[in-house]
Amino acid sequence: MSEVFDGGCFCGRIRYRLNDRPMFVHCCHCRDCQRQTGSAFAINALIEADRVELVAGEPVVTTLSTDSGHPHDVYRCSECQSALWSDYGRRRWMSFVRVASLDDPSAFAPDVHIYARSKLPWVRLPEGATVFEEYYDMKEQWPADSLARRRKAGAAAKASQ
Repeated sequence: MSEVFDGGCFCGRIRYRLNDRPMFVHCCHCRDCQRQTGSAFAINALIEADRVELVAGEPVVTTLSTDSGHPHDVYRCSECQSALWSDYGRRRWMSFVRVASLDDPSAFAPDVHIYARSKLPWVRLPEGATVFEEYYDMKEQWPADSLARRRKAGAAAKASQ
């Protein structure tokens, strides 16, 4: 049975709903995330794009450059500019939802901390946290059901092209 999680922007113009739990949650400490958020890290819940339902408002897309050269589209409120979710590489079938934009951001703790090589020195990670200096092997870290969801969503997107 799916669960529902609501979220929105700072000013309330945009409201959205996650119609399931995320497949996996990253806490990213890379310099890009630090600069983009103005904070020490970004927490992203990875979920199929079709499970992110827009309830009110219409976000605008800001495209940012990345070290990889792939586009990074950030969906924001046009009024308050809150970042709500991203699409890395224009996959269009997977969204990286900013956990802090959820009504209950405590609903999802990070599964992994990535790009810890650029973690700010005063940030203390929880005892037992799964930490990577860079990225990680999904097959080793993601639960089997999440990998299956990811494969299914990617295959459906490829079939519809």
